[in-house]
Amino acid sequence: QVQLVESGGGLVQPGGSLRLSCAASGRTFSSYAMGWFRQAPGKGREFVAAINWSGVNMDYADSVKGRFTISRDNAKNTVYLQMNSLKPEDTGVYYCAAVNGRFPLGSWGQGTQVTVSS
Repeated sequence: QVQLVESGGGLVQPGGSLRLSCAASGRTFSSYAMGWFRQAPGKGREFVAAINWSGVNMDYADSVKGRFTISRDNAKNTVYLQMNSLKPEDTGVYYCAAVNGRFPLGSWGQGTQVTVSS
């Protein structure tokens, strides 16, 4: 079972950038595809981005394509989400999870809050 801890959220102005990190415990991290999800206030959790086990293949929701970049460092058991050109609609709690395609597997971490506001 992989345990996950997200960090790096905060308050940023529209057009700004943030880099989220997700630290995973367990020796099987590099075996899993990983993804980022977000949940805006009053809405369900939605897929944001995913990366395969080797870091070669990435997938993005249309709403973030061209602005967000997912990456991973298997030596550090960490997956990242670089978010640029942030918009108010990117506001929400961001979570990482092991994934199968765009579908989460297993448990969630506590999430990290991202607020985009002037």
